[in-house]
Amino acid sequence: MNKSDIPGIFREILKFNTHENNIIGVGRGHKYVRGMNTGQDALMILVKKKYRSSNLDRGSVLPRTMANVPTDVIEVGDIRLLGERMEFRRPAQPGMSLGHYKISAGTFGAVVKDKDTGELLILSNNHVMANITDGCDGRATVGDPIIQPGIYDGGKVEECTIAHLRRFIPLYRETNSPHCKIAQIFEMLLNKCIHSFRPQYQVQVLRKSEKLNLVDCAVATPVNSAAINAEILEFGFVNGIIEPTLGLSIKKSGRTTGVTHSQVLATNITFKVSMSNHEYAVFTDQVLSGPMSMPGDSGSLILTDDNYAVGLLFAGSEQATIFNKITHVLDKLNVTL
Repeated sequence: MNKSDIPGIFREILKFNTHENNIIGVGRGHKYVRGMNTGQDALMILVKKKYRSSNLDRGSVLPRTMANVPTDVIEVGDIRLLGERMEFRRPAQPGMSLGHYKISAGTFGAVVKDKDTGELLILSNNHVMANITDGCDGRATVGDPIIQPGIYDGGKVEECTIAHLRRFIPLYRETNSPHCKIAQIFEMLLNKCIHSFRPQYQVQVLRKSEKLNLVDCAVATPVNSAAINAEILEFGFVNGIIEPTLGLSIKKSGRTTGVTHSQVLATNITFKVSMSNHEYAVFTDQVLSGPMSMPGDSGSLILTDDNYAVGLLFAGSEQATIFNKITHVLDKLNVTL
């Protein structure tokens, strides 16, 4: 099977595409059996959803071989362009690119309502809309511009400011600079001594922080109500909130990977997360799911299949995703969905 054969094979294979236009592509690859790569050349058939043969009519069942090679069916979901999530949009929707004017980009998580004033606000992470601040480090200040799309996606403060930072929950690092005057004076004197013979060096006095983080969240005030739309991109409106439970099926709509699905694997987790530049923070009472995110998805609202909110995504890896419980987020920020 040559590369030039693929377009013709694709047209031929569409004859089997009678089940909700399920087949979306073909390509060359290796045959997998029970998750193991056999190394055998195969025709990879890409489908939105993989069905058992018993659930298909006879005309939709794919042959075991085509073009003299085995076929292998791979479920890839509904492939869409991701550009709409990273473009300038008014009104902007949850699931799109957004961020503090000093960071690259994250995700517009949801539209929430201030419990005291009833004002509509934009919800996302502290590290998306408040630049990972602990409130004392000068990284962010209430009133800072929030731009949509984020800087990484071409957003500019002059043209793309959608909101201003309203409030945030501080993020406490595992170690931080002490506010004790004695420690600060000691640090200043020590650096004066060192600079006399090693001007390129500087010493920083750090203390171990005993504070645990419960949430990574912030809200911003939109420039006007017409600038935002509460319907989450591709999902619609949130139906309410629910506590995460083991095995619960969940989904998210995020800036980088769009719509993804997983399930809750563990709850009540305490763990250490890398913040930046060898800085760490300890979070407690968090929720673990399977992999469903990449950088830029931070701030996405985690939902059940029937659109009940369970959490706010803030961290992850290629093997897992971590999110705050939505009840903690709403309580700490004094807002409702």
